[in-house]
Amino acid sequence: MTAATPAGPFQITVQPSGRSFSVEPGEAILAAAIRQGIGLPYGCKDGACGSCKCRKLEGQVVHGSHQSKALSSEEEANNLVLTCRAVPQTDVVLESRQVTDESAFPIRKMPSRVITLEKVSHDVMVVKLQLPANDTLRYHAGQYIEFILRDGARRSYSMANAPHMGPAVELHIRHMPGGKFTDHVFTAMKEKEILRVEGPFGSFYLREDSDKPMVLLASGTGFAPIKALIEHLQFKGSQRQAVLYWGGRRPSDLYMDAWVRDRLADMPNLRYVPVISNALPEDNWTGRTGFVHKAVMEDFPDLSGHQVYACGAPIVVDSARAEYSSQCRLPPEEFYADAFTTEADKHRD
Repeated sequence: MTAATPAGPFQITVQPSGRSFSVEPGEAILAAAIRQGIGLPYGCKDGACGSCKCRKLEGQVVHGSHQSKALSSEEEANNLVLTCRAVPQTDVVLESRQVTDESAFPIRKMPSRVITLEKVSHDVMVVKLQLPANDTLRYHAGQYIEFILRDGARRSYSMANAPHMGPAVELHIRHMPGGKFTDHVFTAMKEKEILRVEGPFGSFYLREDSDKPMVLLASGTGFAPIKALIEHLQFKGSQRQAVLYWGGRRPSDLYMDAWVRDRLADMPNLRYVPVISNALPEDNWTGRTGFVHKAVMEDFPDLSGHQVYACGAPIVVDSARAEYSSQCRLPPEEFYADAFTTEADKHRD
């Protein structure tokens, strides 16, 4: 005999903002927050990345299935919760300093039309989408959209252009051989094709209430949302110091290297450090080598006064999150991430 679902609805309060919202019986906290426009942090929505993790101050929840690297049993015992998998059993009080009154835009479903397809490396396609002229998609630079495929499956991609560069949306899609969606992108997709999208999603965007210097950390196509942040900084005339570390296995993986270098001429507060981990002799690479997140640690042994925005492979983002806090004194709440997590990788095929 299964246990009865608590009656609900339950009230969720987020401190220190004091914002509150209700959760229906059996509903996860994050799903209810998104539905009601409350900007809780999140990434994969699948219990895989840990981006939505926050502290529970009061109340009881039960967790659905999730990966232990996103929330360990020890963390759960210490009152940390994954809001994407946490179903309240009582009223709950959470602590999340990322929640603000202006952090969430309405989530919309809309048709989109492929405008252009440009292959910028052997396995990266830049796809530009046209959205309905009378249905503007409002989003923060750094957020992502989801394609809704005909069978109901979803694939998530960060928007690589800042909102002011719209109304077209730019995506950087890496080919995952054998993948249902990316095989189509690289072999059969044509201009004018109609695709259904939903968004914006994600809490990866610039915190503009701070003037702290920033480290922008990208690996591979994790550069896409970082590019949007750079465009947004330039558009706003920001005077904040920023340094971009972009890592790849081979130099060709830095598929918009020239674009970045062009920005440097117009953005005196932006620096660029490309890092290659597996250069071959024929690459004639003379720049930085090794793991991109380690290059940051070499240059910034003390990150206590910085913000870090990181996107890319989970091993890079997870290592950076742990090591910057434990070894470089970065306050954990100043690390903002959108990892291509193990579960999300399945959504990017």
